[in-house]
Amino acid sequence: MTTHIFELKGTWTKGRNASGHITTDNLSTRVSIPEVMDGPEIGTNPDEMLLGAASTCYMITLAAMIERSEIDIERIEVESKGYVEVENDIITYKKIEHFPIIYMQEEPDEQLHHTLNRLVQKAEESCMVTRALAGNVEVIATGEVRF
Repeated sequence: MTTHIFELKGTWTKGRNASGHITTDNLSTRVSIPEVMDGPEIGTNPDEMLLGAASTCYMITLAAMIERSEIDIERIEVESKGYVEVENDIITYKKIEHFPIIYMQEEPDEQLHHTLNRLVQKAEESCMVTRALAGNVEVIATGEVRF
């Protein structure tokens, strides 16, 4: 078994409506509570970062699965949405939706289109971040193919 350790260092100054800073090997950014949650909206926030982790993991997983299936594509674009509910002052991340668009040079036949749609779903189920959220946050992928 191989274990990978990822590290993040963070600092936070003062109270709730202040801001902080996080640093990893490849990321350095300010963080705060988003304005929609009555925060100062300085830099990014945990909700965007969770969505970013889920979306990039999904996109990379889908690209790898398409490559392993030896399907030639131009690119993948993914729009992702995170749904956070606030009820009785309890904030809960409820759902993430991915809307990938797979661009190809030419129109795929029916079998290839079916395979790509299957990979869109399988990537969502296989993504490490989606698996980490399982049972807590619903994650959905609905794909489209364009040529």
